[in-house]
Amino acid sequence: MRLPESWRSAALRPLWRSAHHRLSSGRPVSRLRVGPLEPEQRAAVADLLGMDRLPGEHCTITMAKLDEVLHDTVGAGAREVVAELVGPLGDRAGERARGAAERARLWDWLAEHPLVTRQPVLRDWVSQLRRAGLIDGSVPRTRRVLEQALGVLDRLPAGGESLQVLAERATGDAHELDDGTRLAGIVLRALAVQFDLDPPGNADRRRELWERAGVSVDQLSTQVLVAGLRPEGDALACRLARACAAEGEAVALTLAQLRGVDRFAVAEPVVWVVENPSVLSAALRRFGTDCPPLVCTAGWPSSAGVLLLRLLAAAGADLRYHGDLDGDGVRIAAYVLAKTGAQPWRMSAEDYRAALRTRPHGPSPGRVTEAPWDAELAPALREHGVAVVEERVTGLLLDDLAGN
Repeated sequence: MRLPESWRSAALRPLWRSAHHRLSSGRPVSRLRVGPLEPEQRAAVADLLGMDRLPGEHCTITMAKLDEVLHDTVGAGAREVVAELVGPLGDRAGERARGAAERARLWDWLAEHPLVTRQPVLRDWVSQLRRAGLIDGSVPRTRRVLEQALGVLDRLPAGGESLQVLAERATGDAHELDDGTRLAGIVLRALAVQFDLDPPGNADRRRELWERAGVSVDQLSTQVLVAGLRPEGDALACRLARACAAEGEAVALTLAQLRGVDRFAVAEPVVWVVENPSVLSAALRRFGTDCPPLVCTAGWPSSAGVLLLRLLAAAGADLRYHGDLDGDGVRIAAYVLAKTGAQPWRMSAEDYRAALRTRPHGPSPGRVTEAPWDAELAPALREHGVAVVEERVTGLLLDDLAGN
């Protein structure tokens, strides 16, 4: 396309730039507003459009008129002429739409990630991250960091290793989880949501949260309470468990003892897991030396508890978990099921309603999140507003242990 040299003059540059900006919007354009114009520029616009008088300092030009003049002169419309004089036209509306779609796909991917769907409480974490927006305005960079965060979370609770060891295993860089890094902040926000705690505001609180997730913990004070376990093998943890089971007593196995076990196999096909020590105590009173294999998480499971349950599952045990039917209990259950492969035991909405039929009143369930194993449980808890703590159904649980 051959354009008149006068069109390339500095005097017409404001017109072409204005047209380029408007035509790059990606939306229909019916008119342009150009200005402020110097006298020479006003004269050039008047000459181009064949006006019988000079336009004002700011003038409005219809796209129909501009297209008509350009077509009559060079046989091309404003879009082609402006692209030739200024550069390729953009599509800001299209870019915004594509950017919005790309961001939506990112957050949908995170919300639908298996780690999040197994622990629905983490949807609150996803919402927090979505409100915070992209890292450096980049979807690819945000996804890379989120993939690292998910890799870290999938390895928690840790088995007492240091933060540097965890970072090296999860990301390949021992310092990625150092205090103050972006990745550490994202993971800690997830842990705070998971444990229903406020975000840690100082270094001591951050260290406490890491320790709760099994990082750099004292391997002697981190324990799990068991009864009725008679595992094979000569490892100290196996011998302690067998000795206490033979006496009808419970034993607290430490993380250090469990880390010395290669295999923790029991003869019974099912190992029962409860949240509260009172249930384990009641089982020992009822069954004594005949107590079925029982593990107690004592609330949120420690890294010792998760390690033991994983060892049992790896040896072929069928893990059955029961906990409080309230907000915290549902979150703990989702965590245990996701981390160990346990199956829920008397944790359905029907089990909850049955307990209410015998005693319809009780404490509030607190903040309730979805239960991945039963879509009806959370709505039932919200509807009735009553918690069914584990101690309330201890008799039913012990009958299950007895095979009744």
